[in-house]
Parts: sequence; structure tokens; C-alpha cells
Amino acid sequence: MTGEFRMARNERSDLTPLDIRYQEFRLGLRGYSVAEVREYLGRAADVQTALIEENERMRSYIRELEAELAKSREGEAELKRAVVAAERIAREIKSQAEREAELIKRETESERQAALQELVEQMKRIKTDIEQVRNDRELFVGQFRALLEGYMASLDRFKR
Repeated sequence: MTGEFRMARNERSDLTPLDIRYQEFRLGLRGYSVAEVREYLGRAADVQTALIEENERMRSYIRELEAELAKSREGEAELKRAVVAAERIAREIKSQAEREAELIKRETESERQAALQELVEQMKRIKTDIEQVRNDRELFVGQFRALLEGYMASLDRFKR
């Protein structure tokens, strides 16, 4: 855009306000009034000077806008990079959380299995202990019965 602007200026730059103001014309038989021509050329030079100044202000403004646009584009690019980085970090955090959840699930399952196995072993020991107590009781009852029968037999003999 500024390239087109410069090219257009260069095509017209061969005529400056000073060229207009001090242009000399040949005098003819019935020529123009020199004072009027000078006054008109002075006004034309003033208009061209104002246009050139306005043109420079516009170019300066365009440069400022272009610099601002470049900064905005840099900011936009930086923002896009930040968004991409944030999305990547979010995916990594989610992935890590899923891995940790799976690990916790496996550990919990392993602990549950270990606790269940311990309970099974404990139940086996209790059953064995109960069976031992039953056997001990039957042995005691049998021995006590035998003792009592022995005493009864002794009593029967003593009575006779």
C-alpha cells in the first residue's frame, strides 16, 4: 500500500510548491496580468504545500498504523502460541491424571485382593482353630467319660 503511495508521489514530485510560486512565463501581446498569475500561482503553491503536508501526516499515520498492526499480529501470534501451549498442557495434565487414576485403581484393586486373601487365610485359621477346639472338647469329653466310668466302676465294686 505504501509502495503505491510512494510511486504516485514520485510521479508528481517534479512540480513543487516553489516551482509553482516562481514559475516564469513569456509575455505575449495580449498576455495575462502578471499580478493575477502570481497571485493564482501563490494560492496554488499554498494548496500544494498543504496537500504535501497532509500527505506526509497521512504517511506518518499509516506508518504508525502499520507498526500497530505488526504489534497486534505479534500479539495475536503470541496469543495463539499460548493457547496451543495451554491446550497441550491441559492434554498432558489430563493424560497424567488418567494414568494416576488408573494406577490408584490398580493399587486399590491389589490392596482389596490382598485384604480379601488375608480374610480367607484368617477364616481358614479360624476354621482350623474351631476344628481343633471341637477335637479337644471331644477328647476331653471322652477322657472325662472314661474317668467317670472308671469311678463308677470303682464305686460299683466298692458297693459290692
